[in-house]
Amino acid sequence: MGKLRPEKEEHLAPGYTRRPRSLWNLLLLLWTFLNCGLEGNAQGPGEWTPWGSWSRCSSSCGRGLSVRSRRCIRFPREELCWGDTHEYRLCQQPDCPPGAMPFRDLQCALYNGHPILGTQKTYQWVPFYGAPNQCDLNCLAAGHDFYHSFGRVLDGTPCSPGAQGLCVAGRCLSAGCDGLLGSDAREDRCGRCGGANDSCLFVQRVFRDAGAFAGYWNVTLIPEGARHIRAAHRSRNHLALMGGDGRYVLNGNWAVSPAGTYEAAGTRVIYTRATGPEETLRAAGPTSEDLLLQAQAQVLGWSPRQPQPREVDPQPLESPTVIPPRTPIPTPEPCPPCPDTRGRAHRLLHYCGSDFVFQAHVLGRVRQAQETRYEVRVQLIYKNRSPLRALEYVWAPSRCPCPPLALHRDYLLAARRLISPDGTQDRLLLPHAGYARLWSPAEDSRVRLAARHCPL
Repeated sequence: MGKLRPEKEEHLAPGYTRRPRSLWNLLLLLWTFLNCGLEGNAQGPGEWTPWGSWSRCSSSCGRGLSVRSRRCIRFPREELCWGDTHEYRLCQQPDCPPGAMPFRDLQCALYNGHPILGTQKTYQWVPFYGAPNQCDLNCLAAGHDFYHSFGRVLDGTPCSPGAQGLCVAGRCLSAGCDGLLGSDAREDRCGRCGGANDSCLFVQRVFRDAGAFAGYWNVTLIPEGARHIRAAHRSRNHLALMGGDGRYVLNGNWAVSPAGTYEAAGTRVIYTRATGPEETLRAAGPTSEDLLLQAQAQVLGWSPRQPQPREVDPQPLESPTVIPPRTPIPTPEPCPPCPDTRGRAHRLLHYCGSDFVFQAHVLGRVRQAQETRYEVRVQLIYKNRSPLRALEYVWAPSRCPCPPLALHRDYLLAARRLISPDGTQDRLLLPHAGYARLWSPAEDSRVRLAARHCPL
């Protein structure tokens, strides 16, 4: 019977740690640890290295693509990394010069003069677009009725003439809003790539017809940056659209524009009009400036506001003609100079405090006692608290109104509505030293800016 061999005791001095005998022992322990930890099923995917830099554009002119790549790092028995090893994005170079050979034509032309199909015959090749796979280099033998496929086209070749997609690894891919080919990213209705329609305000309004009052009625201001614009109208009137410079895009100056596509505020406005009273206006946007949407109420010959009956002395139908004796007509005193009404503060004060702000063409002027009456044609309405007719009377409370209005000129006017206590008079009053300035695109822009600063 053998004897038990006593175990050999080893003591380590305080602060002393035994080191592996060699580097091989350390590697053996590491391999054992990894081998034990990876036994059984796979432990999930590996990890990607960071993306490399983007390559140069594949095309020297027009559209092309750039590519970047990454590598998958994984241990034994780990799954492959999830995702793609390559990523492609669109790149835009300057437009190709007129007459430049398209990219696919150039690839077919590389085989000109080279024998194919095991014969010594050579051909001249041009692209053929009738084959099933549009990302194969299918070339037609010029002057013959057959084509040959030379494999895949080079990456970045357009899938077909005029198409938005590009060929990548034999597949036709379109770009998402992020510029990546094959991406599913799309702009939401706010224009945000991959958004959830929560970064903008949806505005919907209903405008009631102006009824019997003729003129241009402001419907709404389409702000800069607006998208997905749609306006529908169904009546005997027409939609009108004005740009930020005060010029009409369509249906302005009492003219009716034909249906079609119009350029305005950096976007295309599609105007359609059916044979009936229905018309629509659409624009994808975004708009680069404000647009003013109006309703053009047709002129039907409505008379201007007339003086109330109390202001006119009734005349009998038949009365003898009496010639009064001539009396000398006193020479009126000259009108004093008007006070200075220039400046932003004056414009803002009268715009916000008035009932009406509109562009008017002065047709006539009559001085009556201590009042002056102007007959005007309303051309553009900026602000109105009640309907305006196409022809109006504007009253100034003085024989020498300030500022005076010249005949046959266009003005921007800020007027107040004055109704007598007994309701027999209803006038548009132009206050003394009020807002009456010659219309110009610059003044039009200033008055629109003033509208934004008025308290609600």
